[in-house]
Amino acid sequence: MKQLLSGNEAIARGAYEYGVQVATGYPGTPSSEIMEHVARYEEIYSEWSTNEKVAMDGAIGAAYAGKRSMVAMKSVGMNVAADSFFYAVYTGVRAGLVIVVADDPGMFSSQNEQDNRQYARFAKMPLLEPADSQEAKDFMGAALELSETWDTPVIVRTVMRISHSASPVTMREREAGDREPTAPFQRDPHRLVCTCVWAKHQHPVIEERLKRLSLFANDYALNRLEWGDRALGVVAGGAAYSYAREVFPDASFLKLGMSYPLPFDLIRELADGVDELLVVEELDPFLEEQIKAQGIACRGKDIFPAFGELTPAVIEKHAAEAGLRPKEQVKGARDLPLPALPGRSPIFCPGCPHRSTFYVLGNKLEETIVTGGIGCYNLGALPPFDATDTMGAMGASIGVAHGLDIARIPDPFVAVIGDSSFFHAGIPPLLNIVHNGGNSTVVILDNRTTAMTGHQDHPGIGQTLRGEPTKEVDIGDMVRACGVTDVHRVDAFDIEAIEKTYREALTFDGPSVVIVEGPCYFVGPGTQGVYEVDPETCIACGTCFELGCPAIKHSREVNERTGRAKAEIDPVLCVGCDMCAQVCPVEAIHPAETAD
Repeated sequence: MKQLLSGNEAIARGAYEYGVQVATGYPGTPSSEIMEHVARYEEIYSEWSTNEKVAMDGAIGAAYAGKRSMVAMKSVGMNVAADSFFYAVYTGVRAGLVIVVADDPGMFSSQNEQDNRQYARFAKMPLLEPADSQEAKDFMGAALELSETWDTPVIVRTVMRISHSASPVTMREREAGDREPTAPFQRDPHRLVCTCVWAKHQHPVIEERLKRLSLFANDYALNRLEWGDRALGVVAGGAAYSYAREVFPDASFLKLGMSYPLPFDLIRELADGVDELLVVEELDPFLEEQIKAQGIACRGKDIFPAFGELTPAVIEKHAAEAGLRPKEQVKGARDLPLPALPGRSPIFCPGCPHRSTFYVLGNKLEETIVTGGIGCYNLGALPPFDATDTMGAMGASIGVAHGLDIARIPDPFVAVIGDSSFFHAGIPPLLNIVHNGGNSTVVILDNRTTAMTGHQDHPGIGQTLRGEPTKEVDIGDMVRACGVTDVHRVDAFDIEAIEKTYREALTFDGPSVVIVEGPCYFVGPGTQGVYEVDPETCIACGTCFELGCPAIKHSREVNERTGRAKAEIDPVLCVGCDMCAQVCPVEAIHPAETAD
């Protein structure tokens, strides 16, 4: 039976079919749907962990216990998990362990464009790259088999186009073995205790394993030579293979399913059989540098950019400029001019509880420096708020704020962090502030969900990924346990209270935390009515537009004195949060009258 699956769905299906019993992860686009689909299979224990390192350690522990395991994360999550998967390469695994990472060429939803293939080489473990959904499913089985055969974690790397594009997938039944009881833990400290005295003996073993894996790669079924026109040979894998195939349909190809270690015998065979060898890969010259290091002549990043997606249009354009394709053949739909579309900045949803914070910081406390983080609240950096001054990584807002404090900047400053980010990476820097006698104000935006990545759970929510009830961790209690004594709670939908509380916290001598409580619209009570603007009262001052609410728009009526358009509210988009009514200086906004 075949089904149309996205790459993320296919990875989840592969985990099911090939006997994964434990799956952990942390949400992040473009990987989030993997775990959400894994959770639909009751045969697999699944959880959203508090961060990627915690997820990695959990999967490693399950593999030590003999259970096939996987961990899923987005590109930058690998940086958080790295401390753990490095030791797992040294200790080895007792059951298959697959690290699924979804990279983001083009930076559609990430703060950098890192190429996580480098981690395979850095940590010295195999790397597989599927080119479509069928391979995304099948490569899960291949990765688990490699992991168990070679006693090492294995990376399965996708990119956004593979994660979110759908193609037909042949389904099969799950492998048996779920009902076997877990055996008692086998103690083996000389192997599993990764201390220098014992771990140093594993390094030669790892280096020898890499050599044997490279030889194995030459005969591995996931790497295949596809002979065509001998004028041009192309080395490519993953999404780049599909793109290059479209642009060079007649060329000879080495299609890489295993991108590390490389099958150098196959690469030499292709190079010797063609007039020119081309490496097509997104982001870093990961393949190209290794191929050239073997003395094999090839071209790659001298033709194609080391940034952004290598879509067929991009490959075609640069190949033509390099003389690899006649320029007159570079034509068709890709060259048709696109209609000019109006620009649209990302904005907070109607009823977003974060709106009040950035309205206050951008309009009432505009002298305050704001250190921000990853999440919906990063939209506070954009118009109309223009409030956020720094943003780098999960939890960084608190650490950066401490840096501003110890640098003794004269400006007032606050760190802003979301609830999920606080549990992920905000607790250690807050402890650091307390321990080192810092004087920073931290705003924790508690909207009761991990919103930007699709409303996943976190420790502050009383439900797990599997839908099971669990204990909620109270953020206020956690903050006090960190040693903060000045702790405030404030309603996210009360703008006056928000401003008053922020001013109080900024004057406190010592660490201060403000917890802004208000649910994301999509996990809250829903629409609370609709508001409207009285055109007779409205003076077209524009204050309500400073909220950046998409439900508020310019009406056709204008103020006769100023000529400025008055405001009106779209009843379809309005959810009744009433922030606009709070900021209107002439009380022109009120609940809409409803028909009896």
